[in-house]
Amino acid sequence: MKQLRGKLPHDGVPEEELRELREQPTDPQAEQEIIDSIEEVYFSSDSFDMVQYELEKLPLDLNLLELEEYRDKLKRQQAAELERVTSLQTNLQLAAVICTNARRQLRSAKEGFTEASLGLLANQRRRQLLTGLLKSLRTIKTLQRTDVRLSEMLEEEDYPGAIQLCLECQKAASTFKHYNCISELNSKLQDTLEQIEEQLDVALSKTCKHFDVSHYTKVQLAYKLLGKTQTAMDQLHMHFTQAIHNTVFQVVLGYVELCAGNADTKFQKMQYKDLCTHITTDSYIPCLTDLCKALWEVMLSYHLTMQWHDEHYKEDEATPGADDSSAEGSDESTVGRSYVKKKLEHGLTRIWQDVQLKVKAYLLGTDVSNFKYDDFIVVLDVISRLIQVGEEFCGSKSEVLQESIKRQSVNYFKNYHRTRLEELRMFLENETWELCPVKYNFSIAQLHEFKFMGQCRSPSVSPSRQPESTEPVELFLFEQYLQGGNPFEMQIDNKEEETEDVLASNGYESDELEKSVYQDYDSDSDVPEELKQDYVDEQTGDAPVKSVSRETLRSQKRSDYNLNRANAPILTNTTLNVIRLVGKYMQMMNILKPIAFDVIHCVSQLFDYYLYAVYTFFGRNDMYESSGLGLISSRLRTTLSRIQESLIDVVSPHASPEERKEKVPSPHLSQLVVLTASDTLYGLAERVVATESLVFLAEQFEFLQPHLDTMMPSAKKPFLQQFYSQTVSTASELRKPIYWIVAAKAIDYEQMLLLMAGVKWDIKEIMSQHNVYVDVLLKEFEKFNQRLGDVSKIVRIPLPVSNVLWEHCIRLANRTLVEGYANVKKCSNEGRALMQLDFQQFLMKLEKLTDLRPIPDKEFVETYIKAYYLTENDMEQFIKNHREYSMKQLTNLVNVCLGSHINKKARQKLLTAIDDIDRPKR
Repeated sequence: MKQLRGKLPHDGVPEEELRELREQPTDPQAEQEIIDSIEEVYFSSDSFDMVQYELEKLPLDLNLLELEEYRDKLKRQQAAELERVTSLQTNLQLAAVICTNARRQLRSAKEGFTEASLGLLANQRRRQLLTGLLKSLRTIKTLQRTDVRLSEMLEEEDYPGAIQLCLECQKAASTFKHYNCISELNSKLQDTLEQIEEQLDVALSKTCKHFDVSHYTKVQLAYKLLGKTQTAMDQLHMHFTQAIHNTVFQVVLGYVELCAGNADTKFQKMQYKDLCTHITTDSYIPCLTDLCKALWEVMLSYHLTMQWHDEHYKEDEATPGADDSSAEGSDESTVGRSYVKKKLEHGLTRIWQDVQLKVKAYLLGTDVSNFKYDDFIVVLDVISRLIQVGEEFCGSKSEVLQESIKRQSVNYFKNYHRTRLEELRMFLENETWELCPVKYNFSIAQLHEFKFMGQCRSPSVSPSRQPESTEPVELFLFEQYLQGGNPFEMQIDNKEEETEDVLASNGYESDELEKSVYQDYDSDSDVPEELKQDYVDEQTGDAPVKSVSRETLRSQKRSDYNLNRANAPILTNTTLNVIRLVGKYMQMMNILKPIAFDVIHCVSQLFDYYLYAVYTFFGRNDMYESSGLGLISSRLRTTLSRIQESLIDVVSPHASPEERKEKVPSPHLSQLVVLTASDTLYGLAERVVATESLVFLAEQFEFLQPHLDTMMPSAKKPFLQQFYSQTVSTASELRKPIYWIVAAKAIDYEQMLLLMAGVKWDIKEIMSQHNVYVDVLLKEFEKFNQRLGDVSKIVRIPLPVSNVLWEHCIRLANRTLVEGYANVKKCSNEGRALMQLDFQQFLMKLEKLTDLRPIPDKEFVETYIKAYYLTENDMEQFIKNHREYSMKQLTNLVNVCLGSHINKKARQKLLTAIDDIDRPKR
């Protein structure tokens, strides 16, 4: 427009034309079209020369009409443009007026209203902003100081409070995160929370050794606030596993370093298994005890941990919290509790398995085969108690521990038993078979080794399986030691506090008791029980079913040679040692059932060897078979053969070293024991002590049978039954062969045969006076009776012993009589009558010396004498029926009868019958 104004000055156009043009009615659309028709070049720049432009556009041939039309067109364009400019100018003038008015009014408002009222509002708003800022700054200041309080809370072990504070700070910090300082504080709080978790983990690990309810409650609450209860349970089990390892390692390491002194060995870098091999023998038991004490603390802590969760689980069920009000929250809580419960139950087995493996490594790390018996019993007792702990802890049978201690026990016991057998041989070879003076009421239960039989249940038996009893029920170990103490503190204390009082002074209980022994037996109540028991049936060897009559007891006053020793048990120091050894063996069985059979087998060997020694020393004689008395039963013979084959070490080229290792050389009687002196009845005192101590030992074994039977595995019970029926019960059978040797030498039977040979038997008159040999024989018996009395002053001779001695002497005497009668070449009926007279005289006088009834082999003599009168046919039948007589005796009987009532033909027939008899060896 400026260009138009500059280039088209209206002064070059007649005013009237312009006015005319402006006055013409205008059509906005037409006007716009006119403006649009103006060439663009007119709007290009201020330097544009429109006159020159238009002149240059004129054609060479000018046409006035065309020029006028073109001129009119340009005029119209100019007029339209000018109209626009004028309108714009008018509007601008109007706007200037409006602005001027507005400014005036604004200035008036500012002066009258804004500067006063709105200024107050602005100041109030600023005050509010500054107050909020001050509050934020104070909060920020508090947040900045939180780490100090958190440190204090952690020192106080207030983990739940610290976590709660930390979480609140984090929440507050997120509100002010737009401040730069707060963004740094937020990361610091996160680090602090992680640090609290680490300390919380350490606090959790502390509960593995010393459980404290308040401490553990804080820790669990802290983990609950963190929402990591399950994670805490996983960590807890890891800590328990670590605690077991660290505990046992530190205990063993302490003992190893203590015993090693200043050795440079790097024990701390060793594996636990290798470390266990460096434990010395002296420190083995103290270390084992401390090891079990420390492991008990860990297991007790786990037990208390489970108890804590059980109690809180019940509380949660009884009073559900506000958090559990929603179904979703309740489900999550139930799942969490279920997880914890299963984890804890599963952990029981894992922890016990870890304990077993650690103790196993310790047990097998040392060779205990050369330990003293008492020390090894302590080891067994400690492990037994540990097995009991395992059963109460998780119901485990502790197979790992059982197998480990079984291995050690078998090794130890084989070595121990081999040594004990050698010691027993030494004892037997140095034994002088003198009486060991014990009290008359001596019982093996009084010995220290058998105290365990009176104690409570075996530790290896589950408390829940104990029979119901009216006695107070023993508390479980976890109940018993819940408040303190340790079940392994009592293992090696006061081993010697129990004393025994079984020996009698000078062989007597007291002077009064010694006097009372000699009092008259007017009442059964005055008779010692042992004396009543000493009366046995002489045929069967068994005690009578009915009670002993007063008359019988009175008669025993003469024949029983036990009155001056108060019926105290007859035993030797060796017997006592064997009994003690049996007690020790049974202790091992009682503590450790798995080796019961091995031990009982060894117990049987102790008895076998003692029996074999007594037989070898006092009973072996080659004349038994020829005596025809059946002194050794087939059962006893089998037993002796078995012992010799299985136990006695006989040097043989075929025997392997291992076989010989399990055997013992045959014992030899001490040279101090003399068995050939007639004035001591050929060592009768020693024979009585040896034999009756064996019988006493057998009685103790009978007493122990029920206890052994309960310990023996079911599959092995037949062995025990056979041992008792074939071996123990044969002990009393040794009396016959042992005392027969005394009886065979005590009376001079050869002298009697010589005296009988000088008697004339083919007499024609019946004699009223017996022969001298009868008086000589009776004097021998009187002398024998006197010697028995002398021996009884040294050692008590029980009734069964005196009966066996008298029985042997009488039987040998009667057989000597038959042998003497069988040596007769000629004999008449009157001679046979004299034989009967002599024998009746012998019996009559003999009955006054002994109470033995009936007289043994009485019929043996009488039947032989009477056989002289038998006819031919009866004689033949007699020969067939009476095989107890020798061929010589039967032959003599036939020959003597020749000429009186048997002819030569009959004699030959009878001799042939004698030859045809197949006489089995007896």
